[in-house]
Amino acid sequence: MSTQSVLYDIPGPKTRARNWVYTVLFVLVLLLVAWFVYNGFEAKGQWAGALWKPFVEGSTWTQFLLPGLLNTLKAAALAIVIALPIGALLGIGRLSEHKWVRIPVGAVVEFFRAIPVLLLMVFAASFYAYYTGIDADTRPLFAAVTGLVLYNGSVMAEVFRAGILSLPKGQTEAASALGLRKTQLMTNILLPQAITLMLPALVSQLVVILKDTALAGQLTIGYDELIRGSGPITGNFNNTIPTLIVIAIIFIVLNLLLTRLASYLERKLSRRKKAPRGAKPLDEAPSSIVDETDFNTGRAV
Repeated sequence: MSTQSVLYDIPGPKTRARNWVYTVLFVLVLLLVAWFVYNGFEAKGQWAGALWKPFVEGSTWTQFLLPGLLNTLKAAALAIVIALPIGALLGIGRLSEHKWVRIPVGAVVEFFRAIPVLLLMVFAASFYAYYTGIDADTRPLFAAVTGLVLYNGSVMAEVFRAGILSLPKGQTEAASALGLRKTQLMTNILLPQAITLMLPALVSQLVVILKDTALAGQLTIGYDELIRGSGPITGNFNNTIPTLIVIAIIFIVLNLLLTRLASYLERKLSRRKKAPRGAKPLDEAPSSIVDETDFNTGRAV
């Protein structure tokens, strides 16, 4: 494609020069904002070495940051493990041909998608406190996971539904012509292909789950996740900005690792779809396969 791209015309010399100017201007503005933020923190003494000293001491990590990080990962892992199958079931339910399945499932998905995650966590915490005998120490974890599952499971349902609908209709028609049942069609043909298409959107939602665990540290829920667990650090050293910067770096690293894992899985799944190494094209197939056959004698002509 030398003269035209699929989505837009290839830019000419003037357009490329204009894009370079826009890029340089954007970088300069970004550097100016960074310089402004740095000077603002410098004026408040937030870059002083004493404020950053706790993060080079092992006790700060072992007593506060690492326990909070483990709680964050625990809540995120439980929410992901529960929300993925729930999202898949709700997404398939929205595609059902039966109204008594499709309509209630659609109502559930739209209802929980419309409620903020924090509000769902608060409702769950109150429900567990008044109507269950769950221990007060584990109740915040239950409330956090419940809120994350209800919201993100509903969002994932739409991701699964959109991924399945994006597949060519000819595959469904061919499977029906072969006599496959709906369950066989979904589990053996549609879902395996749709997962590869849905993977980027699913990874984005998993990142959202990981970040939304920070909402569980609110006073009404009281889950000791990473941000809440770092409270004693800011209380003892009065270093709120450095502490939040360290926590932000931790979240960035976790999300990058999650994205890399998803990229690895996507490459692995796409590799399975390729032809085996050494396989020959159809026009190079052995003559014994494409030769005509004398149906009277059963021998190749």
